Amino acid sequence: MSELILGPFSRVEGDLEVRIEINDNRVAQAFVAAPLYRGFEQILQGRPAQDALVIAPRICGSCSVSQSVASAQALAMAMDVVPPANGVIAANLILACENAADHLTHFYLFFMPDFASGTYGGRGWHDRAVERFKAQSGVAGRQAQKARVAFLHAMGILAGKWPHNLAVQPGGTTKSVDLGERMRLLAVLAEFRSFLETTLFADSLENIAALTSVDALERWREERPAEVGDFRLFLHIAEDLHLSTVGRGPARFLSYGAFGGNDGQLFASGLWRDGDLSPLDLAGLREDLSHAWMCGGSQHPDDGVTMPDADRLDAYSWCKAPRLNGETCEVGAFARQMVAGHPLIRALAVVADGRASVQGRVVARLLELALLVPAMERWVHSLAGAEAYCQSVAVPDRADGFGLVEAARGSLGHWLSVEGGQIRQYQVVAPTTWNFSPRDKAGQPGPLEEALVGAAVLPGEEFPLTVQHVIRSFDPCMRCAVH
Repeated sequence: MSELILGPFSRVEGDLEVRIEINDNRVAQAFVAAPLYRGFEQILQGRPAQDALVIAPRICGSCSVSQSVASAQALAMAMDVVPPANGVIAANLILACENAADHLTHFYLFFMPDFASGTYGGRGWHDRAVERFKAQSGVAGRQAQKARVAFLHAMGILAGKWPHNLAVQPGGTTKSVDLGERMRLLAVLAEFRSFLETTLFADSLENIAALTSVDALERWREERPAEVGDFRLFLHIAEDLHLSTVGRGPARFLSYGAFGGNDGQLFASGLWRDGDLSPLDLAGLREDLSHAWMCGGSQHPDDGVTMPDADRLDAYSWCKAPRLNGETCEVGAFARQMVAGHPLIRALAVVADGRASVQGRVVARLLELALLVPAMERWVHSLAGAEAYCQSVAVPDRADGFGLVEAARGSLGHWLSVEGGQIRQYQVVAPTTWNFSPRDKAGQPGPLEEALVGAAVLPGEEFPLTVQHVIRSFDPCMRCAVH
């Protein structure tokens, strides 16, 4: 048995350290640590309730809208206000814009550059991967960044700026969208669609969204040469490296549901557990602190406490360990689509023994691009220009609320309690808190810790590539994970 301590990780949001124990060139155990404490939950205490709309989004620069929407929803519940339809649609567009941009960034800038490594030299796809994805010099990275910048113009139209805008409020959104701006939004979406359909998929978004089985995905992959579309190239790489067998986490998936409106949610909420879907019930949610440098025990976020204890015995991370009814749950695009019932994602789970894999997580994120952009086009058309976007309501003297949002990386929840118009308590459980949690009091590993077991470690590898693929498939944001 040998041991490696890996970190810091490049192309990861925040500080991450992973300790792996290796036996017979495989990971036998993994311990995932968030080595940096932040304290946002303490920063919020004692401030006027609506200060949360300014402070909470600054938890993260890449998912600030998700934080903003969760905060606004928590305040909306506390203030007993329901946004008008236009405000709901505009908020959905703002969040979808951020999530889609995040999916694109993850694929092109965070995940794919690892395949340009010299370790893979000699494989049939390697030269193409170097040309497309090598850090700094890869053509695809520059193309994706240009497309991303143009796409984020939609954020300027809808919210004024990104990140850390104040457009999303408890009562809706502050920015109305006139006819000319709707036309500009549709033009921005058309340009982004063109990039996705020519460069990423080399096919229509509707055809990608309509893939319903593993056989259909494989037939689509083989219809044209590997260099036709970056998604097809990834699928060829994944087949060659057997990425469908790597990185299998728990067989439990959680989603808070996403993009609600008068017609329900675009992606449904629920819990997928060992092959069965059940309604979401968070009464059994607890944050276990037994291996976190925190004071206290296992509590629901309604009653949670964030108080550092750097001397806590048996602790190895600043990250708490969320558990639902005592069990780990994976969150993210794969979990969202498992719960929502997309047939391709459920089929990929069957192949992976009911679990997600490295390949499955990446496919799910790209599939969501094919689902989100057409939805955004529909939402722009559904805006009613003459109707209200926001309503104002006073903050009550005393109230509680929570906001549940699906960020690009997964399920994000904010819980707050207001007394005397000020924040008495604020708790955040972020997607990376779920996925990168440490062990709990029962010794149960977090989802990433479980997914790393069995990953190959080649002799002499100081930073094993397979381990990196597993970690990057979860797309960690350690800044969001700890507060």
